[in-house]
Amino acid sequence: MTVLVGRTAPTFTTQAVLPDGEIVDSFDFGGAIANKYGVLFFYPMDFTFVCPSEILAMANRTARLRELGCEVIGVSVDSHWTHNAWRNTAINQGGIGPVPFVLAADMTREIASSYGILSPAGESYYPGGVAMRATFIIDPSGVVRSQVVTDEPIGRNMDEVVRIVEALQFFKKNGQVCPAGWRQGDDGMKNTPDGVAKYLASNASVL
Repeated sequence: MTVLVGRTAPTFTTQAVLPDGEIVDSFDFGGAIANKYGVLFFYPMDFTFVCPSEILAMANRTARLRELGCEVIGVSVDSHWTHNAWRNTAINQGGIGPVPFVLAADMTREIASSYGILSPAGESYYPGGVAMRATFIIDPSGVVRSQVVTDEPIGRNMDEVVRIVEALQFFKKNGQVCPAGWRQGDDGMKNTPDGVAKYLASNASVL
């Protein structure tokens, strides 16, 4: 697996289903996140088990991420037609409904490979391998600032995605780093020995 934090996020153009349900052959990821924050989250497959819970959790947080100037794009190795079918299947029938973000297709697996998170075919129930549960948070300059990968049985906490975007923006605005457990509205920490000492003197017991 490749560590991309601090490096420019790979861009791509692929087939996708847009939030309004339009199916396109040339979704430009680089253009979609240009001068914005971006959340690119990979999941193994459509019509599976943990995946729809993650997608619906992300859907419930998309409005907040958009308030933060952040675009959300989901990717799996399924086709855009399968994405469309899943969006058009009711939640109580195993679907996800009309989620408010792009679902991009990666049938060639080139996107997952460029991000270093393609599960080897021998370890997957799908020929050719599937994308791992990986989340990349990208800043407006196109640099990856956070990368989280979990194993297939473990669903991600999408509140953490929002928290990281908020923390990145807090640091950019205030020049203060965000200590363990930081949340919007909390104090930051000056990244100096004195700043650490002052912060820990007041907060060590609640960390």
